[in-house]
Amino acid sequence: MSTNLVPVSERWDVVVVGAGPAGLSAAYEASRRGARTLVLERAEHPRYKTCGGGLIGPSLAAVAGRIAVPAADRIDRLTFTHDGRREFSRAAREPVLTMVRRSEFDDALRKAAVEAGAEVRQHTAVRSLAGLNAGVIIGADGSAGITARHVGVQFEQVDLGLEVELPVPASIRERWRGRVLIDWGPLPGSYAWIFPKDDTLTVGVIASRGQGGATRAYLKAFLERFGLAGIEPEHDSGHLTRCRRDDSPLRRDNVIVAGDAAGLLEPWTREGISFALRSGALAGAAAATADLDGYERSVEATLMPAMRAGRLLLRAFSAHPALFHGVLATPPGWRVFRRFCTGETSLDREVSKLPMRATLNVLGRTRRASTSPEL
Repeated sequence: MSTNLVPVSERWDVVVVGAGPAGLSAAYEASRRGARTLVLERAEHPRYKTCGGGLIGPSLAAVAGRIAVPAADRIDRLTFTHDGRREFSRAAREPVLTMVRRSEFDDALRKAAVEAGAEVRQHTAVRSLAGLNAGVIIGADGSAGITARHVGVQFEQVDLGLEVELPVPASIRERWRGRVLIDWGPLPGSYAWIFPKDDTLTVGVIASRGQGGATRAYLKAFLERFGLAGIEPEHDSGHLTRCRRDDSPLRRDNVIVAGDAAGLLEPWTREGISFALRSGALAGAAAATADLDGYERSVEATLMPAMRAGRLLLRAFSAHPALFHGVLATPPGWRVFRRFCTGETSLDREVSKLPMRATLNVLGRTRRASTSPEL
C-alpha cells in the first residue's frame, strides 16, 4: 500500500481523501463542474463496509440521475418492538426503505465519479496532507481519519454499533423479504434492527459508547430471540459513530470535511448515508468554485437543522422509549415515521411544530422511568 501519495509536481484542483459516499459524491460534483479531481482511497472497491445499508428518501434523491441504485430489497413492511415486547407491524403502499450492500452501492458511486472525469487511486493511504498539491482538499476519510484531526472536528455524541451479516436459507429469506424489524432497546437511546438483503440478513444494535458489554449482550439476546444465533456470520464487526458538536469547524484553510469526517449524521437514528451524500455534493460544488465559506453556510442551512432536531428526539427517546413506541403505533405517529423515511417530511420540519417541540423538551428533561411501564 502506498503511503506518500501525490508528487508535489502533480497539481490538482481538488483532492478527495476517502472513497465512500461523501468522497465520491464530492468527486462527482467537482468533476462535473470542470475541476481536475483526484480521489485517494486506502482500500479497493468493491469492499465490505459495516453499515445497515438502508437508503431513505433523501439518499435516493441525492443519487437520482447519477447511478442505478443496486437494490438488494425494497421495504414496504415494518415491525416494531420495545425490548422484544409489544410487537406491532405496519405496511405501506410504496417502499419506505431501499436496502443496499455498501460494497455494491459505493462501487456504483465510484464508477459515476470516474465517468464524470475524476481519477480514483485505490490502495493509497493518506498519512499526511502535506504531500497533497491541491487547490482544495476534501476530507471524507471517516471520523477517526487524518482530515478530521487536521480540521479539529469536535464530537459531542459517540455511539457503538455492532453488526453481523448472516447468510440465510430460503425459508428464512422469504420470511424477511420486504420487511424490516426495529427494536427499541433496553439501554438508553439504543435500538436493534434486522435488514434483509437478498440471501443475507444484516442484524445489528447501537447504543452509546461506554456500554460495550451490555451492547454485546443486547445483540446476543436479539439474535437468540429470532432464532438467528446459530448462523455463522459472513461478517462480524463493530464501529463508532460520531456526531459533531454544533460549533465544530468544517474547514481549516483549504481543507474541508464532509460526511463522517465532519461528524454529520442524524443523532437519533444515527442515519449517515444521506448526510454523506448531501454534504459530499455540497463540498464538491464548493471546491470547484473555490467557495469554501459557502460550504459551511450550506451545511448550516441544509443539514444542521435535522441534526438539532435529532438531538432533541434522542434525549426524549432515551428517557421514554416505551412512550415513543406507543406513539409510533398510532396512525399519526406511523404516518410521520413513514413520511420521514420516504423523504416527504424531515425531522426538523416536524420538530419545528410548536406542540411537538414543547413536548420533546419536557420529555427530554424528565428521568427515564426504570420500574413503572409507560402507556
